[in-house]
Amino acid sequence: MKLRASLREKKIENFDPGGVGNTSANIFGLPFSVEESEVVIIPVPWDVTVSGGQGTADGPMNIFEQSFQIDLFDERVTDPWKWGIAMETFPEELFNLNNQLRKQSRKYIDFLEKNGGKVGNNQLMIQIRNMVNDAGSILYEQVKNRCRMAIDQQQLPVILGGDHSTPLGLIHVLGEKYNDFGILQIDAHADLRDAYEGFTHSHASVMFNCMKQTQISKIVPVGLRDISPAEYQIMQEHKEKFVPFFARDMHRHIFEGKTWQSICENIIQSLPQNVYISFDVDGLNPSEALSTGTPVPGGLSYDKVLYLFEMLVLSGRRIIAFDLVETGTHKEDGIVSCRLLYKTIALMLKSNKLTP
Repeated sequence: MKLRASLREKKIENFDPGGVGNTSANIFGLPFSVEESEVVIIPVPWDVTVSGGQGTADGPMNIFEQSFQIDLFDERVTDPWKWGIAMETFPEELFNLNNQLRKQSRKYIDFLEKNGGKVGNNQLMIQIRNMVNDAGSILYEQVKNRCRMAIDQQQLPVILGGDHSTPLGLIHVLGEKYNDFGILQIDAHADLRDAYEGFTHSHASVMFNCMKQTQISKIVPVGLRDISPAEYQIMQEHKEKFVPFFARDMHRHIFEGKTWQSICENIIQSLPQNVYISFDVDGLNPSEALSTGTPVPGGLSYDKVLYLFEMLVLSGRRIIAFDLVETGTHKEDGIVSCRLLYKTIALMLKSNKLTP
């Protein structure tokens, strides 16, 4: 960490945080390399298994392209950019593989929808499913290994998806460092389906895969409003692990006079000291996530989410890492998500005592 700080010194001295965004620089126009940064953003352009609208594989690049217009002043954290924030090189090969497999998975999903969700003995469909599952397993290991490298170097990793399957490798590798942590999940969906549509690394299965991890003591989904009966049953059967906050209930409490502050306090009380944030932007109102894959009305606002994260840090809890996933293809989606990314990074740095 000291070595990285010394490498940043001259760049900080020569950098104008109020200047014109340099599109030849790293994310947010910052001059730092991954090796010089305390925060490493890992782009994972993958949406092979999505069953709604496709295109969230374009999310990382959309966010990157819109990030140069952001102002680096933060109202809650002093100069977070000085600690070094950098995104790894965009993985073109992975993106191209995603696009190839996405065409195949679409055929498979269309077949399921026309045949009551059953593959039967159709060998082509079985082959496609196996091919997608093999690719998902390889991607999981790649993400896991890259995140382990960052954590071993005492850097704070951020996964930038892609769909919600992309951060599983990071969440699992955090269990190698922390004996106990919780997940604060911002999401319209519970993502508790067991190998949804036959895909073991489905975007709709990420929390089902996480719940088996013994180091995760709590999963606290916030903004739920579109879940299956089976997912609800899982949460009921594992009340020691799940503390869900349904959007309809939270809105009703506000309509009846309860404050968002008190709701946030209840959410935070459910979480342990170390917290991983899993942020699916479809947890927001569709007006703020225009082209996310599976938008659902009745979500949270940008301001409500950031207030929750601020309260989390003020409570003394530590954000150990996070993901931001399901950003769509519209320019407006990138504009919203790049600001959520920067503000959440700032709060993560603060929670790790790296900023005033």
